[in-house]
Amino acid sequence: MTTEMLTYSQLGERLNCSSEAARALVKRLRLPRQKANDGKVLVCVDLNEINHRPMPARSPDGRRPVTASLNPRIAALELELAKVETAAKGHRADFERERHRAEQLMSELLRAMEDAMTGREKTARLEGELAALRSRTWWRRLTA
Repeated sequence: MTTEMLTYSQLGERLNCSSEAARALVKRLRLPRQKANDGKVLVCVDLNEINHRPMPARSPDGRRPVTASLNPRIAALELELAKVETAAKGHRADFERERHRAEQLMSELLRAMEDAMTGREKTARLEGELAALRSRTWWRRLTA
């Protein structure tokens, strides 16, 4: 169990990773650190206890090698999405047409209800007038 005092860059060289990755590893493992006289941070580390496997290097275009295997699946999904969007446009047109039809039916229904209400009111008024006329003739018969 030999511990060494290493800077982040030295630790990164030993673990075959960048100094930023070494710094993140030290932070994650909560290893003891202290500042040296030159202002650099020294980490007290036992390299035998650290199980670090560096991630595979990135390709020159900046993508990970895994994305290359996913590209065909992405293309298939984009094609399927285009088909679904086309179908959605058709459904949207159907929806708009049905909504317009429903609005027309609703306006016709409201007009019919208004006509029915005015008809009921007119009927009630005429029945009232008829009842008044009938009652007048009944009183006339009594007085005559």
